[in-house]
Parts: sequence; structure tokens; C-alpha cells
Amino acid sequence: MNRLLFFTLNLQPLYQSPKLFLHHQWRGIAKVRLKWVKNRSLDHIIDMETDLKAASLLKDAIKRSSTGFITVKSIADWQKLLGLTIPILRFIRRYPTLFHEFPHSRYANLPCFRLTETAMFLDHQESSIHQVHESDTVERLCRMLMMMKTRALPLHSLRPLEWDLGLPCGFERSLIPKYPDHFRLVKAPNGDWCLRLVQWRDEFAVSALQRSNENSESGDAYRQFKRGRTTLAFPMSFPRGYGAQKKVKAWMEEFQKLPYISPYESCRQIDPNSDLMEKRVVGVLHELLSLTLHKKTKRNYLRSLREELNLPHKFTRIFTRYPGIFYLSLKCKTTTVSIREGYQRGKLVNPHPLASLREKFYHVMNTGLLYRGKGAALIAKEGILLDNTTEEVVEDGLDVELDETGDECFEDENSQAEESDSD
Repeated sequence: MNRLLFFTLNLQPLYQSPKLFLHHQWRGIAKVRLKWVKNRSLDHIIDMETDLKAASLLKDAIKRSSTGFITVKSIADWQKLLGLTIPILRFIRRYPTLFHEFPHSRYANLPCFRLTETAMFLDHQESSIHQVHESDTVERLCRMLMMMKTRALPLHSLRPLEWDLGLPCGFERSLIPKYPDHFRLVKAPNGDWCLRLVQWRDEFAVSALQRSNENSESGDAYRQFKRGRTTLAFPMSFPRGYGAQKKVKAWMEEFQKLPYISPYESCRQIDPNSDLMEKRVVGVLHELLSLTLHKKTKRNYLRSLREELNLPHKFTRIFTRYPGIFYLSLKCKTTTVSIREGYQRGKLVNPHPLASLREKFYHVMNTGLLYRGKGAALIAKEGILLDNTTEEVVEDGLDVELDETGDECFEDENSQAEESDSD
């Protein structure tokens, strides 16, 4: 029998500030090296949302412009910033339902773009959602800061996550000043502006895994966990063929038996080289991805948070080591990581209202791609918020069959997914 570890838990109430774990730790879990498996469903979603994010950022840039439009020259070097693999001009011309092209008043050969009425209508709906669900956004941002070692984050590390976390455009000006009892902008010794948490909030210090177990039909397991008599298991959805492998099954059973440590609890007394620390790292990454609207983000965005999250230097290997929890995609010339439980048959399981609006935004984009110059006239603003938008996209032939049988196993073990782990 594998010797896991003996531990003593401090049985304080669950919602108190971080508690310390005192235990003996053994390196007992076997090292199982798994092949990277490509999932066509999740790759398609990432490919789709790359264009969606780029179009949304361009929309926001036009909205912020003092002239009400942008020129091609002003955004010529934005291709990498937007995560595009094609030139900016070609991309923006694909979507006449969102961006109306017209010549510059002084330079006839300089293309300019303003928002269409449909795009402005969608932007108005987005602003309304931000207002209605502002308390949810504040909680999500608080929980993000509560996971950090110093309870603070530089703005240059937080801004790349703005779209993923569902923060309003220019959140440091539009949102932060409204909640002085939650956040404070401070200047770090190196001169960088940081967002700092003002006060620890016990009611927020509950992870997504804890909440899902608390709200599950079988609440007895969660009550046993709160009493320190059992642990919590991560939901797993293995690629086809993995779940039946005996070595993988035994490995995951050992992993699930390890104590679950909330990402909001202290890890100072955990051996950095122990199996328990590895499970704690899995929990932190799982929670961080759970805070995003689309249950995914770019790997490089997480790297910039490594020190604040107390993650090991080569923490990104966790993503390919636990393919039942995470999926690592190499689409769009970048590396994106997502949690598998967030999706079912190619759709978000519990979409946030803002994520649902973004689906409709993408529908409008695709209508422009189908009809090009005629697209703007084919979308009635009143019909944008219909609930059957997703089905309409499929009917247009723009989608693919999205199911969980689209896994393709590559013989090159992890070499494609595990790029250089150096920061």
C-alpha cells in the first residue's frame, strides 16, 4: 500500500482566514508520463474566442477614441497584442456588421473604421450587464487578490486578464474608485502601480471546488470534509482511452486521496517538493481558471502571477500531467489552458451573462463574414439578444460538431504541449 502522509488539520471554521497544515509528508505518488491529446472541440472554442476577443478589444478602442473612429495606421502594430495570425486590416474588414469602413477626410487612401449601430447596441447591452452584475465582478476581483501572497497585483499583470475576468474596460478608473473599502491603488517601490486588497473577506475565501461540493445533491461528503474527516476530489474528464488505463487510474486515486488545501489558505508549512504541494498547485490553478468567464486563459498570463501565487518555477507542466482536469491548447500560435469541467459538448456549462452576450457578439461577427458588405443590414438590433443565437450560428454552417470524442492522441509525448517552461 502506498504511504501517502499523516497530517493534522486545524479544525477551525471553514470560512476563516488561511490556516496552517501540520503533517509529515511523503513522496509517494508515482510519476506517470502521459501523451498529449489534442481535443478538437476545445481547440475550436479557443480559435473562435481568439477572434471574438480581438473584435471586442477593437470595439473598446474605437469607443475610447476621442474622434469616434480609428485609422488603420493607428492600429497597424496591434496584431500581436490582439493575438491575431492575420494582418489587422484583413481582420477588421471581415466584420462589416461591427466595423463601418470609410475614407479619411484628409487622406483618401487611409481607411478608417467606426462602430456600426449594431455594434453600439451590443456595447450598450454589455455596459448594462456590467452594471447589473457589478457585485459579482467585485467579488471575483477580491478573490483573485486574496490568492496572492501580498494581497496585491501590479496593474501590468492584471490588465492582460481584464477580458478573461470580465472586468469593465478601464476598470482602474471606472470600477476601483467606487469601492474604496475593497481595493486601493498603491505605488510599488519600483514605481509600478498595483491594485491592493484593503480587507480580507471570509465570505469570499471559498474555492469553486468547495462551492460546487457544497451545492451538490450529496452534501454529506462536503460536511465530512468540513469536519476534517475526508477530502475533496477534483472533477475529471479524461481524454478517450486514458480513463481505462490501470496506471492512470491508480495514480489519480492516490492523488484524490491527498488533503485538499484551499488556494486561500497558507502553504508556508508545506514541503515544496511534496505531493501535497503539487495538489495545492493544482488547486490554485483550478481556482484561478474558475474565476475567468470562459474558464480559460493564456499560459503566459499565469506565468506573470507565478511568484505571487507561490507556484514552482516549472508549474506549467501540471497542465499536461493532469489532463483529466486541464486542457492545454496550441491553437492560434499561443498556448491556452482551460479546465475541462467548464465545458460540455463544446459549450460553457454555466455561462455568465457577459459570456452569453459575447456569443451573440460572435453571431453578429459571423453574419458579417458570410455576407460581407451586406451583413450590417441583415442583423436587426432587436433580434441580437434572442436566446437561439447559438443555434443560428450552427445553421449557417459556421460551426463544427462539438463533442468530447474529438481527441487525437499524438505519439510525441508532451513535446508539443510542454514548450519551454523558463520564465
